[in-house]
Amino acid sequence: MSKAEKYRNEWKYLIDTAEKELICKRLFPFLSLDKHAKDGGYMIRSLYFDDYFNTAYGEKDAGIQQRKKYRIRIYNCSDSSIKLERKKKYGSYIYKESATLTKDEVYKILDGDYDFLLKSPQALCREFYFECVSNVMRPRTIVDYDREPWVSDEGTVRITFDMDVRAAVGGFDIFDSTLPVLSVLEQGKCVMEVKFTEFLPQAIKEILPDRASEFTAVSKYVLCYEKTEYMNSFKYWYEN
Repeated sequence: MSKAEKYRNEWKYLIDTAEKELICKRLFPFLSLDKHAKDGGYMIRSLYFDDYFNTAYGEKDAGIQQRKKYRIRIYNCSDSSIKLERKKKYGSYIYKESATLTKDEVYKILDGDYDFLLKSPQALCREFYFECVSNVMRPRTIVDYDREPWVSDEGTVRITFDMDVRAAVGGFDIFDSTLPVLSVLEQGKCVMEVKFTEFLPQAIKEILPDRASEFTAVSKYVLCYEKTEYMNSFKYWYEN
């Protein structure tokens, strides 16, 4: 873990939607909805990449403590905000870097035209270029979900509820809002994520689900990757 990188805590839970409503009511005195949440939330779509050996998936599946993954993220299938992100994880700590992209640049990446990345003034783009060329970094799966975000300035706390997590199939055009989707969570479940930097106030900590229900073994990326594994392998032939 580099001293220059400021990691944040990240706790994950798999909870019932009924429990989510109760938690939100109890959070209301301490947190408020994110100002970017129109009508209570927004849709997130992330196109995840992995290398030739599916390292990001393999390391997560094996429980490797220190790992990273790349994604391109947009909101509500719009091109108004497009980010290339690299998320590093060390145990329950995360560090996220981002660089801006244009819609045309996303299509260049999908077409295998990476030269512009090498010429970018953004360091993350240049590093992504070497990943694509040297490690054969390619698109793997699209993850969609509807997020309800709660924030607090105290302790830089952010609590989000990700509902209707689904894998988009039929292509990697992240701007195509008509892509078919496959649900990956059990009905009535959602993912709760708690992120904070300095500390988590005791009043908020007491509202959280019991730590025994912490959802750490599986990520949304892994769920969607495995749901769409038929696109990358032939394992589905051997399912019972």
